[in-house]
Amino acid sequence: MPRTGADLFLDALDQYGVSKLFGNPGTTELPVVNALPDTEIDYVLGLHEDVAVGMAAGYASTRRQHADADPDVLPLGVVNLHVAPGLAHGLGNLYGAEFAGAPLLVTAGNYSTDFQHEEPILHGDVAEMAEPFTKWSAEVTDVEALPTMLRRAVRVALTPPTGPVFLGLPANVMRDETDDAPERLGAIPDAGAGDPEQVAAAADAIVDADEPVFVLGDAIARSGSDAVESATRLAEVSGARVHGEYITSEVNMPTGHEQWVSSFPGDGDAVAELTDGADVLLLVGRSTDTTSFKYAGERLPSDATLVHVSDDAWEVGKNEPADVAVVGDPGRILGAIADDVAGRVDDAERERRLARVREVADSVGGSDESPPADGPATKTQLAEAIRNATDDALVVNEAVTSGIALRREMDFEAEGYLSNKSGGLGYGLPAAVGAAMAETEAGGDRDVIGFVGDGSYLYYPQTLYSAARYDVDLTVVVANNGNYRILKDNTLRMLGGEESDYEFTGMDFDPGVDFVANAESHGATAHRAESPDEIEATIREAVDAAGPSVVDALIRD
Repeated sequence: MPRTGADLFLDALDQYGVSKLFGNPGTTELPVVNALPDTEIDYVLGLHEDVAVGMAAGYASTRRQHADADPDVLPLGVVNLHVAPGLAHGLGNLYGAEFAGAPLLVTAGNYSTDFQHEEPILHGDVAEMAEPFTKWSAEVTDVEALPTMLRRAVRVALTPPTGPVFLGLPANVMRDETDDAPERLGAIPDAGAGDPEQVAAAADAIVDADEPVFVLGDAIARSGSDAVESATRLAEVSGARVHGEYITSEVNMPTGHEQWVSSFPGDGDAVAELTDGADVLLLVGRSTDTTSFKYAGERLPSDATLVHVSDDAWEVGKNEPADVAVVGDPGRILGAIADDVAGRVDDAERERRLARVREVADSVGGSDESPPADGPATKTQLAEAIRNATDDALVVNEAVTSGIALRREMDFEAEGYLSNKSGGLGYGLPAAVGAAMAETEAGGDRDVIGFVGDGSYLYYPQTLYSAARYDVDLTVVVANNGNYRILKDNTLRMLGGEESDYEFTGMDFDPGVDFVANAESHGATAHRAESPDEIEATIREAVDAAGPSVVDALIRD
């Protein structure tokens, strides 16, 4: 039977396993929106296009975890935006989704193809706008092309290295009728087992090393929990020291493991100090492998053997030479290397290496914050309260400076942590809502904690409206220090001097924001914790409550 393009679009999504369409509707999207009641797909309203994109991205990343255990789960987020200005609003979190490797299909309505030449209000080249932040970006100009282009878009998003794609959907294409049916999606391949000669060379380098150091990136976690297990097993059989890439937004090895030391710092000199003496570096699945500031000298020792492993060929040898280069699925490759290395490093050598791991771990140390006699909590005390008040929670983090303490104080297992990888604020709170929706949809009982700084929260506080509207079970903890602390820290790093030398223009929230009133105005319950001894109990109360709850936790700067 003939169907409209909008019907075909939604039928295909339903056939592929999509159950939610995130969005903020406009006139050109009405054919799709009006066809939704006849489907099983739920529409999730965001009050801002970037909120919708962030929710879809957090949903997709969490669905990817569920697909790891259940192959029938489609780990895809789908979001529908409104022509050029709506897409422009969503580009911030589309950028974030690109860095996060979130498998995301972004669509936007557009004017009819026979009318676009008149440049009507809100017009723009939507495919060109989205192109810099996607794996593939195109506009469907004929309803007969829709089944193939939609199938292709979904496959491109899901094929490693995963990431966002974009399709423009003109109004006439969505209203035109067609006899076509959705095309079958087919199997999604992984990135392969890699060149066996290079895999063997990687194993030999690790066995022959004097001081091997692993730097693990988020492509490991995206490859699945088996890949995390393979990374851990390789570390154990080799006795290597393990770090995370600069911005580690997932768990690539349990952070409570004795061989895990830390993520790399954002300072080139500090990285050079950590890698001094390393003669073999295994660099796996990284995409944030440089630093915030240009550095003098070498970050990694020039005389070390550098072994690169990634599912993204672009990242292999990008900023450093690759003496051994393996392109393929990180989990499969690390598993093969571990099989080769096992038994080739004797117990005495392994113990010598582990002693060096402990030595470096002790030098990295913990917090230098002293518990206050009175007043707000330290960042460390806030992190301890979250750790003590939660059990097996999924934490979605966008607390830029407070997140450092959180990662130090909490031991995260595989699939227990997501974070904003791009560094652009406004991703974390929407992503936490999307993650909580995915948890509920999967029937899981994990608590979801959105940990955001006050600056991050203020980007999109209206995200909580969506959480309340759909009764999302989520606890949001706001680390409230009343300013953009990271900018003050970076001022001193970039320009030198002391804090008293600067006025810090535009970096303080003065007057302050009433986060409790703000959260309640959007339908969430909210609590304020002003002293260290209030925080843990307040978080426990919020976690135990149904629906979205916000804890405004005052911390000292």
